[in-house]
Amino acid sequence: MADIKDPENTIIIELKDGPVVIELLPDVAPQHSQRMKDLARAGKYDNVAFHRVIDGFMAQTGDVQHANMESGWNPGRAGTGGSDMPDLPAEFSGVPHDRGTLGAARSSNPNSANSQFFINFKDNHFLNRQYTVYGRVVSGMEHVDRIQRGEPPANPDRMISVKVAADA
Repeated sequence: MADIKDPENTIIIELKDGPVVIELLPDVAPQHSQRMKDLARAGKYDNVAFHRVIDGFMAQTGDVQHANMESGWNPGRAGTGGSDMPDLPAEFSGVPHDRGTLGAARSSNPNSANSQFFINFKDNHFLNRQYTVYGRVVSGMEHVDRIQRGEPPANPDRMISVKVAADA
């Protein structure tokens, strides 16, 4: 695993193939970074499916309403929900959507991001300044690369657990 510089702003996502360590960018997107930590600490991301995984593009997850084992995997609804917290205002920046960056998923409304996020499989610079970047994978990208593809995948991979490194 990566050398963790700032445990309070580092997320560890346990996938079937191993841990993915994400460095949050609170100086770039403070509200999105805080939301991820709050949901992780509340256990809301545990067992949530990757409901939209497009080869050569990105893997999307984080629908804590419709893609969780406890609330039921609903492929027809997965990707349409968020959390019980209010939506977040856009925090667009000059940080590019490079391979391994974490972006906030949203509807066509730029201020509609909530709990869903995606991890870029490759540089997706056409997303720059249109979707909030608030983290980057610092280790475990090889595990992200092995996530089951599909929209939705027939047998979706899940985030087994999501923790703030300071709490792990």
